[in-house]
Amino acid sequence: MTVYFIGAGPGAADLITVRGARRLASCGVCLYAGSLVPRELLAECPPDARLIDTARMDLDGITAELVRAHEEGQDVARLHSGDPSVFSAVAEQMRRLDAAGVPYEVVPGVPAFAAAAAALKRELTIPTVGQTVILTRIAQRATPMPEGEDLATLGRSGALLVLHLAAGYADRVVRELLPHYGADCPAAVVAMASRPDELVLRGTLDDIAGQMKEAGVVRTAVIMVGRALAAEQFRDSHLYSSERERPCLPDERTPDPVESAGDGASLS
Repeated sequence: MTVYFIGAGPGAADLITVRGARRLASCGVCLYAGSLVPRELLAECPPDARLIDTARMDLDGITAELVRAHEEGQDVARLHSGDPSVFSAVAEQMRRLDAAGVPYEVVPGVPAFAAAAAALKRELTIPTVGQTVILTRIAQRATPMPEGEDLATLGRSGALLVLHLAAGYADRVVRELLPHYGADCPAAVVAMASRPDELVLRGTLDDIAGQMKEAGVVRTAVIMVGRALAAEQFRDSHLYSSERERPCLPDERTPDPVESAGDGASLS
């Protein structure tokens, strides 16, 4: 049978993908991160499904449950918040399943930074302002950061930074980024993105830490820093420019090679 690592999305139950919801509805066992995954999603599971909250479990215990379900001939939904590709800890679970010979599939979800950008009503890649987004965190009590991935080093790029797992260390974030971005650089924080208690803070590096303290934001938040957050005077992208050659007529079936390129199509 198969283990499905499913991205549950940033918090709102209706932001799970159609594929994710269908996989969830077909599995007899569901392991979920109880502290982050919305309880409403569990209603998608079969009525007789075995539900296991992994909030207080370690890797050995989680792996044992996945292998047990496989041996019982049960498909397993492993629900993770956000998207499994970023800060999800699925890599070590997949490594364990590879060693045990248990097949698995990854179902992507809406990541927290995308929900945060939606709450801010901002595109994170702005022509002539910024075309690079760095997803990162800081090392505190968690796993150390690899050499060269500290904030001071990443900040030299001037790219838009999206920080996960850093809400409790806002002062440190500001202190390390100020020399590279400046006190007037736009900054924003979205806590509980997409949930009913979502909170959005907008400001600059000079005042964002103070806003977070005043609002009591210490966890489950994304911090963003970069000029693209407040860009207004910028050149239109090349994608829909009247100056771009368009060899295909609207009624032709040949797709536009630029527009069909997906996320990489917004040429600047």
